[in-house]
Amino acid sequence: MNAHELINRFADHESNFNGVSLHQVSLVGANLSRIDLSRADLSEANLSKADLSGACLQQANLSAADLSEANFVGANLVETNLIGADLSGADLSGADLARADLRCANLRYANLSGANLTEVNLDSCDFYGANLEGAKITRSDLSVADTTGANLSGTENSTEDCVGGVSPKWLTWAG
Repeated sequence: MNAHELINRFADHESNFNGVSLHQVSLVGANLSRIDLSRADLSEANLSKADLSGACLQQANLSAADLSEANFVGANLVETNLIGADLSGADLSGADLARADLRCANLRYANLSGANLTEVNLDSCDFYGANLEGAKITRSDLSVADTTGANLSGTENSTEDCVGGVSPKWLTWAG
């Protein structure tokens, strides 16, 4: 599927794009609010400034994607692959990122207030200047991430039973 087809079908009120392949697609500034892209391959895609508020991206592959300044307010990003993704300036307030893989992700100046970061792999994640106020960071090791200048006030941070942020459910991101 290409960007044009996705936009047209979404405009015609189709919202379920479960498992579609959109590798390297450009959807800059697209309004995809409440779309279902569960298990979709969006690796290396450009979704900068896109509106994905309330979207379901559960188990999607967004590795190395440009998600800068995108709106993910209230989005479902459970078990999503965000390895090396650029989420700088993105709004992830209230988003559910439980068991997501954020290794080497850029979250500089991102808004993660009230987000769920339970059992997330944060190895080498960059939270410089990010807002994590009130975020739930349980069984995730924040010490392996750069939190310089980040707002961590009111975060629920517990590394009890931390398994390095890696869920035993992770097997592969081969497709």
